Amino acid sequence: MRMIDAHCHFDFPRFEGERDEEWARARALGVLGAVIPGVRQPDWERVRRVASAHRGLWYCLGVHPWFVQEHSERDLQRLEDKLASREAACVALGECGLDRLHGSLTEQLPWFEQQVALAARLEVPLVVHSVRTHDEIHSALRRANWTGRALIHGFSGSYQQAAKLVDLGCYIGIGGVITHDRARKTRETVARLPTDCLVLETDAPDMSPAGVASGRNSPVYLPRILETLAELRGVEASGLAPDLLANVCSLYGWRERDLPS
Repeated sequence: MRMIDAHCHFDFPRFEGERDEEWARARALGVLGAVIPGVRQPDWERVRRVASAHRGLWYCLGVHPWFVQEHSERDLQRLEDKLASREAACVALGECGLDRLHGSLTEQLPWFEQQVALAARLEVPLVVHSVRTHDEIHSALRRANWTGRALIHGFSGSYQQAAKLVDLGCYIGIGGVITHDRARKTRETVARLPTDCLVLETDAPDMSPAGVASGRNSPVYLPRILETLAELRGVEASGLAPDLLANVCSLYGWRERDLPS
């Protein structure tokens, strides 16, 4: 089975000294590639450098809602400049978004809205962080008349919320949360959504699957997420995997024939 990890913080310190080995293990399990999101301006160059080390690694650049207070309008201009002259390995704007549990939504919202506008202007996909703010994300995208592609990463919400986002052209990121029995609402949601809106991700080193220690997640666990998703939907993983691969290619604008073998 061939898979792409659509959202993986492979540049984080957890992987230092282990990155080559972890990537080799993931590749051996059928993980063709991964997308590394940027979360703050000082990290953008590190993200680019890590992505350049292996074929099959891509990256995106953005300002995460946790870190908006560290940034200025000048950083938004830097972001625009980098995305406007981006190399092929830079595939999206993100990670940006809103988080009700960390910081102030009042402070986060203008940053999200400006990054949505920038992505629309440059015609690049969005990678969106949304924690208990799915309705606010939906409202912001509607106000912006969003017609592009976006990943709602690490989705954990209701079917109704997901369906509204999918209607705006969003893809729903499926991660380790679905492997936990207690995540009943999210498990029921992903079982019902159309296949063509689903994308696999790990959010490693965070969002660990069941049985994996907190902060020790890795792209090597992507097949476990696929197997759980297939089980919840009552299908074979081998039949589901090609559809999910096609979805992530549509999200990031790739041709399947150009992916690493």
